Amino acid sequence: MLTLFHHPFCPHSRFVRLILEELAAAPRLVEERTWERRADFLVLNPAGTTPVLVEEGAPPVPGAATIAEYLCETRGDTLAVLGLMPRDPGTRVEVRRLAAWFNDKFFEEVSGALVLERIYKRYIPAAQGGGPPNTDALRAARANIRYHLAYIGWLIRKRDWLAGESLSYADLAAAAHLSAVDYLGEVPWDEDETARAWYARIKSRPAFRALLTETLPGIDPAPSYADLDF
Repeated sequence: MLTLFHHPFCPHSRFVRLILEELAAAPRLVEERTWERRADFLVLNPAGTTPVLVEEGAPPVPGAATIAEYLCETRGDTLAVLGLMPRDPGTRVEVRRLAAWFNDKFFEEVSGALVLERIYKRYIPAAQGGGPPNTDALRAARANIRYHLAYIGWLIRKRDWLAGESLSYADLAAAAHLSAVDYLGEVPWDEDETARAWYARIKSRPAFRALLTETLPGIDPAPSYADLDF
């Protein structure tokens, strides 16, 4: 039995959820509001961040990258058959490089800021940093997303998927972060048709269905968010 402590709009949580859905191992989901600093959750992950995966008989696994590696160690054969983490060492390096690009760089420059400023701050008490969004942070994220989108388009014009011939962790990481931003209507899809077509392929997969049904009270999704044809 797998349990995932997550937030529905945490991009890293979405990445892990997509992997597990592709593995047909959908977990029991426990929503965690990390700003509440819940004591029981801090026992699982003293860093106080989502996601955290708990599997019976194993220690808690904190963080998207660590969970991804844990799944490689425990379900590596299935991941290889699916192409999510190929056996070829060179391809694995490229998959890991791109997954880190989106989980680290894209999060720092785009998705982390947009989710924090436009979603989390609505729920965080003012004394803990909640309140109105920081317009400078939003402006920077909106500028940064353009070159990331262009990079996706450049990769897809050379390959079938981001890291090579098969859908991989790299695609799921990119799509997870973009999905949180896309809900807010913050992805300028018209700027790169290749990137847009790639994302349409991914969000049409069964693994994406659960994400596309989730909504936030008071924040409606962008009109094309759940539209598989854009």
